Amino acid sequence: MVEMMKWDQLICEKRFGLEDYDGTKRGFRSDFQRDYDRLVFSSPFRRLQNKTQVFPLPGSIFVHNRLTHSMEVACVGRSLANEVSSMLREKYASEPWQHKLDAIDEIVAAACLAHDLGNPPFGHSGEKAISTFFSEGAGKELENELTPQQWSDLIQFEGNANAFRLLTHQFKGRRPGGFAMTYSTLASIVKYPYESSLAVKANKFGFFTSERDAFVKVAEEVGLISHPGENGEVRYVRHPLVYLVEAADDICYEVMDIEDAHKLRILTTEEVIDLLTGFFDEERKEHMFRAMEYVDDPNEKVSYMRSCVIGTLVHQCAIAFVNHEEEILRGEFRGSLLDHISPLEKNGYIRCSELSWEKIYRAGDVVDIELAGNQIITFLMEKLIHAVRFPQLNYSTLLLSKVPQQYDINAPTLFGKIQAVLDHISGMTDVYALDLYRKLNGMSLPAV
Repeated sequence: MVEMMKWDQLICEKRFGLEDYDGTKRGFRSDFQRDYDRLVFSSPFRRLQNKTQVFPLPGSIFVHNRLTHSMEVACVGRSLANEVSSMLREKYASEPWQHKLDAIDEIVAAACLAHDLGNPPFGHSGEKAISTFFSEGAGKELENELTPQQWSDLIQFEGNANAFRLLTHQFKGRRPGGFAMTYSTLASIVKYPYESSLAVKANKFGFFTSERDAFVKVAEEVGLISHPGENGEVRYVRHPLVYLVEAADDICYEVMDIEDAHKLRILTTEEVIDLLTGFFDEERKEHMFRAMEYVDDPNEKVSYMRSCVIGTLVHQCAIAFVNHEEEILRGEFRGSLLDHISPLEKNGYIRCSELSWEKIYRAGDVVDIELAGNQIITFLMEKLIHAVRFPQLNYSTLLLSKVPQQYDINAPTLFGKIQAVLDHISGMTDVYALDLYRKLNGMSLPAV
């Protein structure tokens, strides 16, 4: 008999770190709504407002940062999940647990809010700067002092794995279980449910070796299917709701990056109109052009088309999820939901992706941020890792006094000390990292 995950188990209200707590709930919020609210009011989530998404943080023109991106992903994810849960409730109307499907939109929205929580400053270039510090830079000398698994974690540093750590790790002075999120929300943010030694693509894995047991605990509780590696490495199939979180993220960053590029005049209005109307047939295009005749502002026209594109992609992904639900529950589904939508919309998305790589992600300002971010993070890594390795030195003592107490810079192992540095650096905003870089280089001094 083919193994299949079960919705009744996949939707789990148990809280990580509070498994034995039996407190009386007050109010009308569900456990998954509490997850969402807990994230919104957290410091790591607020810090996303000063972290780069793609373009440099705004001057006179406002573009997306990690915070606005995460909020929009949560909105799109909730809409997508609502559409999916509506169809699934109809399919499973006779099942005694079908009421649990009502929680899908709440779980997905919370997971969407948390999906970028572990990303370091300066966008994806920050992840690359951390991993290459160990694989190519000064950190390479530490390889023989770490286990192969620990080394694999470091040279493939991944924001998604760091988000799982941030949400589950008990930092100094904090409560057990980290954020004490529900098991379903935690499982729904892990796009790559295996350890770093099994990463097919560089920098794509779901949890550090320090959180391996935590992930196994979550995966077993919600009933994810296990496919261990040849040497017993941890590997599971995705929680089904990961596909909805991933689709919401992909839809938002692709479409919103194009809108931002238009505001920054990297793309012309004509280019964007051609791209965004490419998702629709001739009849729908005519309707859209008639609607745009009522406005003269090019930005307003682009906003209108953006909303149309997001709406159609949400609908297409919802259909793809339900059509392939049994494959997903068996762990046999391949690719993303966007790979399985109708040809017209899929081709429109591919065109946007190709143009983004050609004109947006290689734009001058974007590359400048990557270069500066790499320099800043590499410098901070060198200084802080040297300090935790040699804390008795005078400079180390001064520098480590600036590290927040929640990070265990005196951990008993070298890997623990390095993780404390990574926790600190990945939690920095772009502005804080730049300010610290300037101060350590003597380029910025406090007023006297």
